[in-house]
Amino acid sequence: QVQLVETGGGLVQAGGSLRLSCVASVRIDSIYTMGWYRQIPGKQRELVASSTTTGSTHYADSVKGRFTISRDNAKNTMYLQMNSLKPEDTAIYYCNALRLLSNSGQVSTWGQGTQVTVSS
Repeated sequence: QVQLVETGGGLVQAGGSLRLSCVASVRIDSIYTMGWYRQIPGKQRELVASSTTTGSTHYADSVKGRFTISRDNAKNTMYLQMNSLKPEDTAIYYCNALRLLSNSGQVSTWGQGTQVTVSS
């Protein structure tokens, strides 16, 4: 089982920046896909950004050009650099790790979430 611990959330003014960190209990280069999701109360959790061990990345249209996902394999840590934050970015942000299984299945693990609040 992979354990994920998220830090870096907080309160920031619109236009400001935050960097979220997700520390994994295993080598992150062994995890097929790692990503960041966010959820607003009453709404469905949505994918913000993801990356694979092959280096491919994906960003939601709403954050493209503002957010950057990255990995530090030596520290088993994934980051989400968030710049030019907007009030609509306010949400709980969750780290996710997706592992592929030998039977072609997959296992998804979530962090505890960290609150990001952007004031106008």
